[in-house]
Amino acid sequence: MVAEPLSRDEAEERLRPLSGWSIQDGRVTRTYRLGTHVAAVAMVVHIAQIQEELNHHSELTLGYSTVSLAVSTHDAGGAVTGLDIALAERVESVAGAHGAH
Repeated sequence: MVAEPLSRDEAEERLRPLSGWSIQDGRVTRTYRLGTHVAAVAMVVHIAQIQEELNHHSELTLGYSTVSLAVSTHDAGGAVTGLDIALAERVESVAGAHGAH
């Protein structure tokens, strides 16, 4: 089943409660800053587990003490869908446990 694309307004409305998340270049994006490289690596591993659970994988970039995501749904032609928002919500729910801001 293909996820239905959201309009930009719908996507922005659903992202509103998620601090730091936005729509950039047609994708849901966020960069987190962490205290150490080890904390950033741990967060990347946690995000990878969430992606596996949702069967929804994003561009995930690890920096020295940063973690960045850029998410869209390939099965919907690269559009933003509810699945992208769900991934953002799940990531946001664990970010604090890693000391991310």
